[in-house]
Amino acid sequence: MTPARRRFAPLALAAASAVVLLSGLVSCTGEDSGREAAGPAQPSAGTVTAGPDVIGDVPADLAPFYSQAVVWEPCEDGLLCATVEVPMDYADPDGKAIELSAILAGAEGDPQGTILLNPGGPGGSGYDMVSESLEFVTTDRLREDFNVLGFDPRGVGRSTPVQCLTDAEMDAERSEYLDASTPAGLEAARASARELAAKCAEKSGDLLGFVDTVSAARDMDILRAVAGDAKLNYLGFSYGTFLGATYAELFPENVGRMVLDGGIDPAASNEEVTLGQAQGFEKAIRAYVEDCLSASNCPLSGTPEQAIETIQALFASIEASPMTASDGRVVTVSTFVSGFILPLYNDENWPALTQALGDALRGNPSYMLQLADLSADRQPDGTYGSNSTVAFSAVNCLDYPMTADDEQMRLDAKELEAASPTIGKYLGYGGVTCESWPAGPVNEPHEIHASGAADMLVIGTTGDPATPYEWSVALAGQLESATLVTWEGEGHTAYGRGDQCIADTVDEYFINGTVPSEDTVCP
Repeated sequence: MTPARRRFAPLALAAASAVVLLSGLVSCTGEDSGREAAGPAQPSAGTVTAGPDVIGDVPADLAPFYSQAVVWEPCEDGLLCATVEVPMDYADPDGKAIELSAILAGAEGDPQGTILLNPGGPGGSGYDMVSESLEFVTTDRLREDFNVLGFDPRGVGRSTPVQCLTDAEMDAERSEYLDASTPAGLEAARASARELAAKCAEKSGDLLGFVDTVSAARDMDILRAVAGDAKLNYLGFSYGTFLGATYAELFPENVGRMVLDGGIDPAASNEEVTLGQAQGFEKAIRAYVEDCLSASNCPLSGTPEQAIETIQALFASIEASPMTASDGRVVTVSTFVSGFILPLYNDENWPALTQALGDALRGNPSYMLQLADLSADRQPDGTYGSNSTVAFSAVNCLDYPMTADDEQMRLDAKELEAASPTIGKYLGYGGVTCESWPAGPVNEPHEIHASGAADMLVIGTTGDPATPYEWSVALAGQLESATLVTWEGEGHTAYGRGDQCIADTVDEYFINGTVPSEDTVCP
């Protein structure tokens, strides 16, 4: 695939998942299970039906979704799973319904509520975050006091998914490199994009027009109700901050306690987002290189500038002559760059990048290919564990108008290369993907104020490459009731991987409702 086909998203290595805290999930049938009526409880298997005091004032044609009977069943070694129906098109609730897959981890103590979680993306699986990574992205203290609910948003994973490619076709799509800076490459990229769009339309049908963020945020209000919460508590990472802010804009009166970690500026255009990430990753590359050069096993040498030039030369050589991994797969520059980027999401994974770079400089790209496979959720047997790559494109094509004008894309590409001499070249011409997309766009970037919502926290990391710190500042400035918390660190997002100051600040907010002082900085 053309690397520019999508901007870099928070992927598997990042501790970025969102959890929606849904309080008072109890086993009952046909009775009010709202927190205010029954109080928080340890969840148990059974059927849950929301009562009117939890549902609130909703349109009559949506009431059946809010009051549906949801069956929670044991799953995943001690957790509970359920399927929730939502309308595919909120403008036509009587039309086709789609399914959301939800998973619940009960509190380790006496719960005071439930938190809904989203890991980012778009395309990340909240189900997987709860079932596989909950202890890494939340603290023991938080899990003692709260149930945690994960879900796959519409179009993602175990929910009604966007479907496009076979596993073999995904391998081919990921490995394809087309230099869109040339006329022939741009036309080939357009042809490839048209082919992908046609396959998605054939396999996914009308769903492609309804996986936008506004629709996903409306789904979260149904999840809030069917789980028995009068208010929605929420922990959203990366793209999950955009999803959470959108929810607060739609339902400010239903916001409980909301933490948005690794903010996205909702007013930024697609082109501005891509440029911001190019700048962020170039800073992260320099931070990594400086750290690597201080270690005895670093495969780079010289000054930081010389070391970065070595990486750039390696990319150029692979672009000209792809490498071959030990399993026989060809590693093009697009695959190599996607593997290179992944460890930059977390500075604890920089040693993995050092090993992969060292091997590649000695002619073996196999470890970098493993990192690229991890980012795309490719399993060792060649299957793909999720649809995160195509879901990412499907959501963004609805959420962002993108320019596909040749001259404007060339100008944008030059700006990207200037902002990031290392990877900027591989980020341009992203509008080609959505130019042929069967649906959208349906949303327009704009400031989100969420007037009337309860106090919220926005967390920004100063060295975040994927959601640069400035975006968190912008998001906190737009949301009328938000307080900005800063973590001075490297990598993507903070809670679950930051210092004790961040952990305590978030936990005190969720557990005791303590809002930190404005401009709190965690060193």
